[in-house]
Amino acid sequence: MKIQINTDKNIEGHQRLEKYFSEELEKGLARFEDKITRIEVHFGDENGEKFSLNDKKCVLEVRTAKLQPITVTEHAETLEKAFNGALSKIKKSLTTTFEKLKAH
Repeated sequence: MKIQINTDKNIEGHQRLEKYFSEELEKGLARFEDKITRIEVHFGDENGEKFSLNDKKCVLEVRTAKLQPITVTEHAETLEKAFNGALSKIKKSLTTTFEKLKAH
């Protein structure tokens, strides 16, 4: 499972940020590890230096071997909250998707 983390120009994408979120993805999606080929994470700050509630955005795009990519988006006041919300959404989406495949 390859993980790629992208940030917009308003967010500093340093090593520690990448390491932390990569480890959280690996732990959070471990049960789907054999089905996922690639995960792309996109972080953004939609208002730049201006203050605004819920202006941090996290988009998770999960690619699986034989399916279309699954994408979720979450907005929050911090990157961590946006990431955790997106991770929760992607877990639900993957669970639903793979349960439907088992049923057929």
